[in-house]
Amino acid sequence: MFEDPFWIGVFEQVDHKGLRVCKVTFGAEPTEKEVMEFVDKNWQFLQFSEPCSDGKFQERKTKISPKRMVREAKKQMRSQGIGTKSQQTLKLQQEQNKTERKQRQKAEREADKQRKFELRQAKKKEKHKGH
Repeated sequence: MFEDPFWIGVFEQVDHKGLRVCKVTFGAEPTEKEVMEFVDKNWQFLQFSEPCSDGKFQERKTKISPKRMVREAKKQMRSQGIGTKSQQTLKLQQEQNKTERKQRQKAEREADKQRKFELRQAKKKEKHKGH
């Protein structure tokens, strides 16, 4: 699909654990042959999201009345917004990466702050040592 200004590919895996997705940016519009070559060469290197196993992507076996279907569709749109299951899973993965990145940056900031504090303390000691 096209997300301005690049073409992206969304790869999905469905198994007993649930739905897992991976997003790849291609740049210029790839041909079908290029996509297949990419899949053949890089499938094992793709980083898929955690399985989304809420069961919503599985089909229902029983018949539902049209009015009930409309009500459920409206309810789902209000609760989870617009987008495919893959897009929602990608968004969830992006949010998880964001929180991990924030935690890592906070730890680095704290370590840097501690290092600077220790340097200041060492400098103070050095001043008071005498000549």
